Amino acid sequence: MREKLKALAELQKVDLEVASLRKAADVHPRQLADLERELGAARSAIEAERNRVADIEKQKSTLEQNIADEKDKVKKWEARLAEQRSTREYSALAREIDIAKKANQTMADELVELVKTLAAAREAVKGKEAEFASRQEQLSGRMTELKGKLSQAEGQVKALEGKRSSVAAAVDANLLRRYETVRKKKLPAMVGVVAGTCQGCNMNVPPQLYNNLRVSLGTDVCPSCHRIIYAVEALETPAAK
Repeated sequence: MREKLKALAELQKVDLEVASLRKAADVHPRQLADLERELGAARSAIEAERNRVADIEKQKSTLEQNIADEKDKVKKWEARLAEQRSTREYSALAREIDIAKKANQTMADELVELVKTLAAAREAVKGKEAEFASRQEQLSGRMTELKGKLSQAEGQVKALEGKRSSVAAAVDANLLRRYETVRKKKLPAMVGVVAGTCQGCNMNVPPQLYNNLRVSLGTDVCPSCHRIIYAVEALETPAAK
């Protein structure tokens, strides 16, 4: 019975190593996702600034076209001014020309401010692009490092899973089936009983059950946590006679 326990204990040791590696490696994908989100947010910020620049450029283009149209209109009206015979028509047209010129001046002033705003927006884009390039370079190294650690962990898990197959082959078939059933729900699946206390749930097992485990050096099931239990003496090396 001692050899059966030792074989199962060796299998569980491998399983615990695999679980530990997977748990440690689980953090890497989350960290990679966080870094990707950070870069994504930075890209979105740059895109937002570029869209703002595009909107301002459209406004500038529209305003320039409106100014040009108004200037053409004033020229035509000024050409017609000399043709007016009626003082009243002359005054009305002159008033329209004056209003158009004032409107044109207002738009010209708006254009000056818009050009300044556009220049500032373009500088903001350059600044964000420079910040992004710098941050991307920093994060790229970190992401490469995380991917390397993840790949290393996956390689270690794969190697242990290969070892597990050979170790599992040495375990008693009935004991292995019971172990696999428990392992799907909790790990460790097999724990020792020390001084009558299950080391999995820290609950006392019935005295008779504990005595049976010590005498038989076999296994049973904890009434509280339903793990496979054994007396720790079963795995101790017998004293030399």
